[in-house]
Amino acid sequence: MSDLKVLKASGLSSYEVRLGRGLVDEVAPILGSLVRKVLLVYPEPLEASASYLADRLRESNLEIWQFPVADGEDAKTDRWLSIAWSSLGQAGFSRSDAVVSLGGGSVTDLAGFIASTWLRGIAVVHVPTTLLAMVDAAIGGKTGINTLEGKNLVGSFYDPRAIIVDLDALESLPKIELASGFAEIVKCGFIADPTILQLIQEDIQEATNPASERFASLVEKAIAVKIKVVGQDFKESSLREILNYGHTLGHSIELAEHFKIRHGHAVSIGMVFAAELARLSGKLSDDVADLHRTVLSSLGLPVSYPIDRWNALYKGMQIDKKSRAGILRFIVLEDLARPVVLEAVTEEILFQAFQELAS
Repeated sequence: MSDLKVLKASGLSSYEVRLGRGLVDEVAPILGSLVRKVLLVYPEPLEASASYLADRLRESNLEIWQFPVADGEDAKTDRWLSIAWSSLGQAGFSRSDAVVSLGGGSVTDLAGFIASTWLRGIAVVHVPTTLLAMVDAAIGGKTGINTLEGKNLVGSFYDPRAIIVDLDALESLPKIELASGFAEIVKCGFIADPTILQLIQEDIQEATNPASERFASLVEKAIAVKIKVVGQDFKESSLREILNYGHTLGHSIELAEHFKIRHGHAVSIGMVFAAELARLSGKLSDDVADLHRTVLSSLGLPVSYPIDRWNALYKGMQIDKKSRAGILRFIVLEDLARPVVLEAVTEEILFQAFQELAS
């Protein structure tokens, strides 16, 4: 894909997702003429890329405050949030100024929350640099930080001004990080667009090659799924819950692992668990349940987890955001692209599903 593609997204407001290659110069025009100061939030390992972007933005007469944060989930804490607020105050950021994120999902989550809370909301533009952030974290207006009690328990719904998806950023991304991002692409295939699964199975090499047209098509399809769902249910009152397929157990695994496991790896395990739960509940065929393991394993993603961790995981699932009045709720499938909510599931059936996962 050589041409710029613009996908229209909406939440509380409308914004663009710009998808293509070599898009660094798209950032300044999107910020607009009223922005004078920019807080550029990025993880410390991206210092060189952040400095390059900062220099390009300065060429548009913007004042740039570079704000390096810890890498990964370690950035999503109240400590970094407090430091950011102090930096914005000391630099005199006004409501017409902006935040730009450069990095993975943790950075888009943190930067979005910073923007949503400073002066009750200033502009934010996301420039995701990981596949996971491009197809999931940066899109949909969810922002937040973690607490000791769980992942993303503090946050807000807040639309970005735009999202710049530059596929060139992925060419040096480690394969393990690409695989993590593919978990969210596969999720979109199971819950909404089975052609995603077909494209992966037909040619796994081209599907996972960031320079290929097939890869670009998969990214575009996954983004389109999320845009469509979020546009119909921005604040996750009903339909948007389907985007959490695999996430109930996945988030619990992340908590149990103290956020040292990659999000996509945890979600991969969570999707296999959800498939087994649906099969045991009589909702899903063996073929579709088994397809989870086939596709995810082909991408190098994990599909099992130690049986002795069950008690910790069950406790973690009980604080999941989809729970209602203390009742666990799971997104499961009745078939490809037919997600439903399963609730009031007994711990016995949950453990049976987990035994299948552990085996």
